[in-house]
Amino acid sequence: MTDDDMADTLAAMGPRLRAAREQRGATLSGVSRATGISLSTLSRIETGRRKPTLEVLLRLAKTYGLSLDELAGTAPVAATPPRTPMPQRSGDNKTVLPLTRYVGGLHAHKHVLAVDVPPARPRQVSHDGYAWLCVLYGRLWLALGEQDLVLGAGDVAEFDTRTAHGVANAGPGGPVEYLIMFGPQGERLRPRTPALGRGAR
Repeated sequence: MTDDDMADTLAAMGPRLRAAREQRGATLSGVSRATGISLSTLSRIETGRRKPTLEVLLRLAKTYGLSLDELAGTAPVAATPPRTPMPQRSGDNKTVLPLTRYVGGLHAHKHVLAVDVPPARPRQVSHDGYAWLCVLYGRLWLALGEQDLVLGAGDVAEFDTRTAHGVANAGPGGPVEYLIMFGPQGERLRPRTPALGRGAR
């Protein structure tokens, strides 16, 4: 590895670590509790203001279920056998099932929100990226900026995640399941077929 390659790898480490965390539906505070790494250290590493030590990378790799090569983006594709992703619990009564294992670029995961008392309004966050969301089952309350939308099975929403957004189970009939495709660098889905009418063949 040349000095330029090393510099590029280190420069990409922060976004890769953030993508690995977000892919698993984990928060910085949750990772801090799981690893013993301070919240400020994790934040500075993800934003590129601090280089991670080997000890920090080993703790994060274990927490995210990835190898150091995978975190650095240097693992050969064929060198890593496929593994069944394990559901991970996160806050807000949510279960997250990662559907893609690589770090960076477009990735997908399935979320399940259990039946719960709806909040006054879903807690909103904003961050870099772009998301495409599809409801599979139940009713999802999407608070997007100033809008409040209730999406049912088959409904799709896409949005720039720099817009404040949050979700909750619109209930009370049962859990809500939905898929999310997320591009942490703003990657978007690109339709390659023209829209066809229902009766077209």
